[in-house]
Amino acid sequence: MTSWVQVPKDSDFTIYNLPFGVFESKRLSPRAGVAIGDKIVDLSVLHEEGFFAELSQLPNDIFLRDSLNDFIGLGKSVTRKVREIVQNLLKEENDALREHTCRGKAMVNRKEAKMLMPVKVGDYTDFYSSMEHATNVGTMFRDPDNALLPNWKHLPVGYHGRASSIIPSGIPIHRPKGQFKDPNMEKPEFGPSRRLDFELELAFVTGGPTKMGDTISTEDAEDYIFGFVLFNDWSARDIQAWEYVPLGPFLGKNFASSISPWIVTLEALEPFRVAGPAQEPEVLPYLKCEKDHSFDIQLEVYIQPEGFNPTKVCTSNFKYMYWNIAQQLAHHTINGCNINVGDMMASGTISGPTEDSFGSMLELAWKGTKPIQLVEGGERKFINDGDTIIMKGYSEKDGIRVGFGEVASQVLPAK
Repeated sequence: MTSWVQVPKDSDFTIYNLPFGVFESKRLSPRAGVAIGDKIVDLSVLHEEGFFAELSQLPNDIFLRDSLNDFIGLGKSVTRKVREIVQNLLKEENDALREHTCRGKAMVNRKEAKMLMPVKVGDYTDFYSSMEHATNVGTMFRDPDNALLPNWKHLPVGYHGRASSIIPSGIPIHRPKGQFKDPNMEKPEFGPSRRLDFELELAFVTGGPTKMGDTISTEDAEDYIFGFVLFNDWSARDIQAWEYVPLGPFLGKNFASSISPWIVTLEALEPFRVAGPAQEPEVLPYLKCEKDHSFDIQLEVYIQPEGFNPTKVCTSNFKYMYWNIAQQLAHHTINGCNINVGDMMASGTISGPTEDSFGSMLELAWKGTKPIQLVEGGERKFINDGDTIIMKGYSEKDGIRVGFGEVASQVLPAK
């Protein structure tokens, strides 16, 4: 496919992608849009002009709301059709929108828009699904010969995180404060975290609700998944290390998580579906999958000190994940836990098999013993004040590119 909209070379937002987001500008209130090239298609204008007339279930103001929750909640039969209509309107051979009087109003320059949170996140779960990451952490902090805990290969480990502190790309965070106690300390101390870290993750957004007591099978899981965003799970390693026994992550995690603002749909990622790693021992029946639920998504992380060029510190891939999205959702609901539209389920740190594919500074600098060298001088063991962490992700195959844009956030000093 080609589009009459000019799409720059290597753009993440091709006609094959068409991710959904929420934006505003100086002249426009918050509303839903679809990204293509350097433009945003204002869905409210298309709806007003009758391009979605065949979808009678669309409320008049569905695209003028400050989140996508209500739209996503209409179900995949509707959201897929909206994306299909937009894709057809943008094709080179279709002049219905190109020649329409509303074209100027419908096509918004992305550089003039401010991206907002795409969904209202009611609940957020963070998984721990990379075997390489879990092995690295187990090697560093427990037993190199027995790095994985006994349950790890039997179920997708996860914890319930804080939804209120999930923020879109571009919003800076302050270095968190808390208690920490190094092994050489007699007693804990309080202050700004000295070991602030990023975690490279993807998160899926749920697209359908369930009732308490209901479960979702691996076979049906993707019917409840609308799409993905890039997810930076900020982590204060020193605070985390002191607090996590016996109940797990708390203040070391809940201060901030940053996401990319465009939700890339499962439909757009379909050409990049791949088989996941072999799972041994055999999983229990409710976790078995009849099809592949992994995706070949190239991922990159950059550290950009204030006033300097960025340094790429990590190149990883989502296909490395041991536990896939269908297994995560099936396990999440196997006890009858209900989900809602707009819930966010993060993958956990995505680490690969090589040292340059580790998805956190904890691993890249190996607990501070192997500092990362920056391209313009200096080094990093963890993240400094003034640093901006940039994460990018894209899939590319047979001339088709589908990307996420980026999630970028600067670290400010502790308040």
